[in-house]
Amino acid sequence: MAEITGIYTASHTPVMLNFPDRIPAELRNEIFGAYEAMGRDFESGKPDALIVLSNDHLHNFFLDNFPALCIGTSESYESPIEHWLKAKRRTFQGDQAFGSYLLQAALQADFDPAFSMDMVLDHGSLTPLELAGLDPDLPIVPVLFNCVQPPMPTMRRCYNFGRFLGTAIREYEGVERVAILATGGISHDIATPRMGMVNREFDENLLQLLEAGDPDKVITYATDFVHTAGNGAEEIRMWMAAMGAAEVSGLQFERAYYKAVNDWYTGIGIGHFVGENVKAA
Repeated sequence: MAEITGIYTASHTPVMLNFPDRIPAELRNEIFGAYEAMGRDFESGKPDALIVLSNDHLHNFFLDNFPALCIGTSESYESPIEHWLKAKRRTFQGDQAFGSYLLQAALQADFDPAFSMDMVLDHGSLTPLELAGLDPDLPIVPVLFNCVQPPMPTMRRCYNFGRFLGTAIREYEGVERVAILATGGISHDIATPRMGMVNREFDENLLQLLEAGDPDKVITYATDFVHTAGNGAEEIRMWMAAMGAAEVSGLQFERAYYKAVNDWYTGIGIGHFVGENVKAA
């Protein structure tokens, strides 16, 4: 049975890679150092596979065909799909058997995800992997959430899907050690008059509620106030899923870093669910 070696949350924004000099060097080094620290902690767990919870920015899907959830079941994933992203072109190794297992297990658990054997990964997945310095040869299973176009899966649905993931991973016999990276958010607006405005109050409240460890309060706050934090804040759905996976594994959220960075358009947050790892009997 598989052990969950760590569950991490991290913001993503292409501005980090495309315009790193838009912010002072001291702040930039501080933020990049926080991602590198996450990578070191991640590597210390020596996972055999990584589940990446992210969202699609209209590269795999468009408004005529946009699933709420999609599990990758490919042998490999090209990234980044954006030709303008200043990042090395990579082909990440997939774990087709693991992705297929999660798909079947999700259907048995009364979830109805789509699946893709031709998925590409955009900056949402690549940015934190790149900044954390994670091994591109580590097999991954991407799970993409609709955080772009209403109707979107509810915050509670994403949390419940995370609970399913936490259980399904620990019941999987194909690998021994698995990590989860949930990427997205926190507050930011894209292509609106509020672009560049970061709602620090929303971010701080969300992080404090996560630290307090009451999932119902986190879900309620996220549901009721996400609209105040910009259209990009809808990406906290992946954080809800990470919280669900952590809850069934007995892991507690710890904030690793937060800074409101207006010139990067985003509240930059990194977190780690920590505690005694739980291995299925």
